[in-house]
Amino acid sequence: MTVNLMVTVNDIPINTDYFVGDFIDHTVSGIIESLEGTAKIRNLNLQIDKDTVTINLNGAAIPVNTFTGKIIKSTIVGMLSVLKGVTNPIQKVVVVLNK
Repeated sequence: MTVNLMVTVNDIPINTDYFVGDFIDHTVSGIIESLEGTAKIRNLNLQIDKDTVTINLNGAAIPVNTFTGKIIKSTIVGMLSVLKGVTNPIQKVVVVLNK
């Protein structure tokens, strides 16, 4: 399966090698697919803007409550914060997956 991944942090594109891209894909996919009312990912646009998490999965908005948003934000920000090219503090993240 071919996966296209795009990650930006604080509006800066982050380049990923095969391992990091695969790790991000599997981690984000696991989080999203475990949420109630979701399906297999074909197209995902996940955005974190300060404390707001927005998920568009396969063309549909997925509601995210405060607790779930905090878990998603903490996991993704923690994962991305160690990557080369990422500046802290992380205020904005965009992850786009197309499978």
